[in-house]
Amino acid sequence: MDSQTTAELDHLLQVMVQSYENISDLLFVPGKPPQVEVYGELETPKLEWPAPPQDAPKIEAFARLIIDGSPKLLQDLEERGSCDCSYTLRDYCRFRVNIYRQNKKYAMVLRLLKPLVPSIEALGLDPVFREMTKERNGITFITGASGNGKSTTLAALLNEVNHDSKIHIVTLEDPIEFLYPDRQATFSQRELGNDFFTFAEGLRSAMRQAPKVIMVGEIRDRETLEIALTASETGHMIYSTLHTISASQTINRILGMFTKEEENQIRERLATSLRYIVGQRLVPKKAGGRMLITEVMGHNLRTRETISLGENESRRLSEIIELGKHAGWHSFEQSLLRAYEQNLITEETAMLYSSSKPSMRQLIDTARSRMPNHHAGNTQKPAMFVVPPRAAPAPPPVSLPPPENLSNLGML
Repeated sequence: MDSQTTAELDHLLQVMVQSYENISDLLFVPGKPPQVEVYGELETPKLEWPAPPQDAPKIEAFARLIIDGSPKLLQDLEERGSCDCSYTLRDYCRFRVNIYRQNKKYAMVLRLLKPLVPSIEALGLDPVFREMTKERNGITFITGASGNGKSTTLAALLNEVNHDSKIHIVTLEDPIEFLYPDRQATFSQRELGNDFFTFAEGLRSAMRQAPKVIMVGEIRDRETLEIALTASETGHMIYSTLHTISASQTINRILGMFTKEEENQIRERLATSLRYIVGQRLVPKKAGGRMLITEVMGHNLRTRETISLGENESRRLSEIIELGKHAGWHSFEQSLLRAYEQNLITEETAMLYSSSKPSMRQLIDTARSRMPNHHAGNTQKPAMFVVPPRAAPAPPPVSLPPPENLSNLGML
């Protein structure tokens, strides 16, 4: 590893990380200067950077430095066009890295990993998330598009288990993102490409490592899902992620990994094993930044029946979720409505990020009718100064100070 190139990369990454607050990703794409993503938007830090086409060799040099000659990463890059790994900025921070080819050139995105394992309280997650960690077997899915905080939520759930349970937890990650401290639980953190070579292989071997909880970074294929279901049926608690956007789509995605002839059997197994499905979306806040909006579905007789027999006019998971408020369940629309009523997001944001536009419109209209003076229906601009109403006749009048002292009374 070239020490001069390493020092150059480390200095560049540190400058980029310090250029803005709340950075999530660092982007290196040929033809553009290095960029950072802040609250979902790209910004360009002021850096010394070669102009195209000299920038492409620089990015490739940094990419090869991060790969560090790993045969598995080089094979992935050659055969699949991309590879995933991690990089540590010594004594400063860590990154999850995706290196890929575009237009026959190298590019890469570095996800800035938080230094501390998050807690349920710090993320502002609902109390139902604490209930999820009390399950002792079965499978829980955290779902959503890339970059919507699935790994962070998983880490918060495992952190809660770490506080409460003296058990062995095996994590299968691509790559390792959070390093869990020693508390009650014992962690074995394994990284794809270094400690195991497929999630199916890692999960199969994890079942022989005496864990009570197994975290699978992502279920990508049928074989991994079959092993995960088997593990959940034999007394293990499985946490994993899927790139789906709702509970219904999650069930359909799982069924789509199997043939029609196998569907009934998989439905029965899933109905018995499934504990929770959490959907996640990060949406823009009015005041800037983003906030987490979730959908949560747990398990009861109705969800098991619906998963087992399939949805129809009288059995819909979306309706079952909305009726589960007493258990902490909620739909995206209910979560968006709560944020809207708290004046955290705009009506446009609520509509844009909802799964059912008609349901969202109805909820917003109902909220407006309940609260005619609510922020949503009040289009009049607020007065620049608010003067309190005159009080009832008081004892002796108080002489006013000269005009220059009005600011001391809060009038200017």
